[in-house]
Amino acid sequence: MEKPSEELLCAAAIVGDCARLRDLLLAGADASFFDSDGMTPLMHAAAGGHADAVRCLLDAGAPWNALSPSNLSAGDLAMENAHQEVFDILLNFAIQAELVLGTIARRGRGEGTASHEEYMSERVAFGEDRIMDAKSEAVMMAWEKPLMEAHARAICCSGDDCGRILNVGFGMGLVDEAIQRYKPLEHTIVEAHPDVYDRMIRTGWGEKENVKIVFGKWQDVLPQLGSFDGIFFDTFGEYYEDMREFHKHLYRLLKPGGIYSYFNGFCGSNAFFHVVYCQLVALELGDLGYSTQFIPLPVKECLSENIWKGVKHKYWQLDTYNLPVCQASHDSE
Repeated sequence: MEKPSEELLCAAAIVGDCARLRDLLLAGADASFFDSDGMTPLMHAAAGGHADAVRCLLDAGAPWNALSPSNLSAGDLAMENAHQEVFDILLNFAIQAELVLGTIARRGRGEGTASHEEYMSERVAFGEDRIMDAKSEAVMMAWEKPLMEAHARAICCSGDDCGRILNVGFGMGLVDEAIQRYKPLEHTIVEAHPDVYDRMIRTGWGEKENVKIVFGKWQDVLPQLGSFDGIFFDTFGEYYEDMREFHKHLYRLLKPGGIYSYFNGFCGSNAFFHVVYCQLVALELGDLGYSTQFIPLPVKECLSENIWKGVKHKYWQLDTYNLPVCQASHDSE
């Protein structure tokens, strides 16, 4: 008895037989089929480095963002096997798909949590090494301290002096503590959660001479803000579209030559999806006149399993964090 057409599709993808793939697809074989190993035809083609087969399957509607039981996509398999051409094909396709549909990452830190409005109305719990929301999601954790120090260095070192710095989202204050070490002329902090704001006041942040605290959602307080030499953006429970909306205001918030950065937590559990969103943000910032580079920071040593004890969602599971550094491109100045 002949094998079902979907199994034959996987077999053709494994060897990169494009003619056979096209025949099977024209005959109605399902390009989204998962075989007994949890692999799609596209995953098999990507793992084998078969560029033409990958193009054929994508054209037929094969899901580029499908995941195997071990949480790997076709893009991950191309990365793992060093198939650069296939990786580039999948990356370009994924970016275009996300520009239209936006299916893989709608949140950054707190991906999968309740809405921002729900978060704002609920109490948060402060621990020694974390802030938790009412649903046991981590708002911020102490393992991020080296990342926050690197973000502070990036936005504070664009000139001879630190100048005026803006941070949107205080959290545990890790990035703000690091910013203070650079002795900025003025350090503005926007924080919207009442519990976090109260803690800021109780711990003396409102008494620092160079610190200005603005309580409220950034969407509401933007008219109160001036322009800055460095800006960091790190909110909880918001969607990618919220950060995209913030980016539309950079032209008046960021001084010429200033540096902008953000917590790059999108798709922190899948390496390929994370690359897609790095490139997507860079592309969209490029359209606004900003160039973006990513500085790779190793974080594997920061992430032992016990760190996540009591946390509902492990929002970061990758070995490398890509720190974004954004600046107005020369042709836009």
